[in-house]
Amino acid sequence: MESQKQRMERAAKIVAGLAEWYPDSTGTPLAWHRPLELLLATILAAQARDDTVNLVMPNLLARFPDAAAIAGAPTEEVEAIIRTTGFFRAKARSVQACCRQLVDLHGGEVPGTMEALTALPGVGRKTANVVLGNCFGVPGLVVDTHVLRVSKRWELTAEVDAEKVESDLCGLVPRSDWTSFSHRVTWFGRLFCTARNPRCPECRLRSLCSFGRAREA
Repeated sequence: MESQKQRMERAAKIVAGLAEWYPDSTGTPLAWHRPLELLLATILAAQARDDTVNLVMPNLLARFPDAAAIAGAPTEEVEAIIRTTGFFRAKARSVQACCRQLVDLHGGEVPGTMEALTALPGVGRKTANVVLGNCFGVPGLVVDTHVLRVSKRWELTAEVDAEKVESDLCGLVPRSDWTSFSHRVTWFGRLFCTARNPRCPECRLRSLCSFGRAREA
């Protein structure tokens, strides 16, 4: 059985391998220019494609340019703009409730702490970490569906709850690498270590992955 020290050593090799493989994949695929845009885009990205969200957000902000405008907008207009992201009624409620609280508590600006962000309606640790890491330079380890799947295949965690997976990974990956590691694992999961047909024989990290080695047997 692998000790914690051995797992940390293997995790360090994975971090280094991903950095070599994806040196430029250190940012979110969601397009954004200011924290409000990324915050709302991340809320809308739940169970939606990033490219769909990237098409929707400019339309939303062109019609309602700030948190106050979105908070006070007719809900049916917000729903119509974000319809293609799916679950548009629930998302419209979350987006408007979030913006109302931004206006009421933060002067319409996006706060830069985990505590303040997760107190916003519709914002969990995943969304908060996306905003903190990309907008404020605060290291955050984002556990999306790809990070969850790949980290379990690498046996860096045995957990299924995203917050517990985040805790496990934060104990293995240096804090300075949390944000970039998240981005790289997401790209790796999307392009290579896919859910149904992972490309294990071609994987540069195969020697560090018992899942990949087992598929070769």
